[in-house]
Amino acid sequence: MLIGHFCYGRKFGIITNGLGIPRHIDFFDEDFKTRHKDYIYEDTDSPNFDKSVSDNKSLKPILNDFYALHPSFHHDIFLGDAAFDSYSTYDFLLKKNDDGIALFKKAFIPLNSRATSNKPNCPINENGIPVCPNDHSLLMLHGGICHEKGRADRIKWRCPKMNMVNGNWICSCDNPCTSAKRGRTTYTTPSKNLRLYPGTIRGTDEWNTIYKIRGTVEQTINHIKSNMGIAGRKTRNSKTTKSDVFLAGIAQLLTVIIADSMSKPQYIRSLKKLAC
Repeated sequence: MLIGHFCYGRKFGIITNGLGIPRHIDFFDEDFKTRHKDYIYEDTDSPNFDKSVSDNKSLKPILNDFYALHPSFHHDIFLGDAAFDSYSTYDFLLKKNDDGIALFKKAFIPLNSRATSNKPNCPINENGIPVCPNDHSLLMLHGGICHEKGRADRIKWRCPKMNMVNGNWICSCDNPCTSAKRGRTTYTTPSKNLRLYPGTIRGTDEWNTIYKIRGTVEQTINHIKSNMGIAGRKTRNSKTTKSDVFLAGIAQLLTVIIADSMSKPQYIRSLKKLAC
């Protein structure tokens, strides 16, 4: 699932599934602000900054609206861009409620450099992976998950310069940082930092594979903006603008229904190809 919004004078948000099919549209108008009293944001002189901040602030209310309309819906993965990279976002998406249920199991959100601090005593790179204290370009190797009674699960990381040879650990480092027989070992605790460990590890094959889905979603959003005229509308009337956006979403859903009825799922996002 991905959520995004556009700042063209009439701000609105779109939630799609992983196929790029629109599932929910919300306008950030007075009705929206009435329903969500905590949604308060004033524009600045920087459109890019405004979009990033407003994206993040609109996340919770628009998802609450979506699940209020579809209480039986459950999703495991949230997919969004770096605008959503904040500690409060991960808490909202991944922390379990009093019933022991979290909104999502994993959140695929790239780290935003503006929200990342450089802590010299904690050598962890931008993907949440510990690095060698002597060479920060050298990544520690994933050593599995440690499940211990009475404490939170931890991810184990080991020195990449250590290798097992004939049953013995051999260090190939010219300047070892420890005298331990198995080399440097460190642990990270995902539950204590959901931003760095949002149910997955950045930079892994899983991350790269799933995050590619954003390309499909962006194509759909661009199709609604460009091909369907939302980005170049000819009216300044708010009701007409709303109608244009909702009709664009409806047209996308009709394309899905027609493609499915014709057993041509490859055309669920392209009415032109379907017609040909």
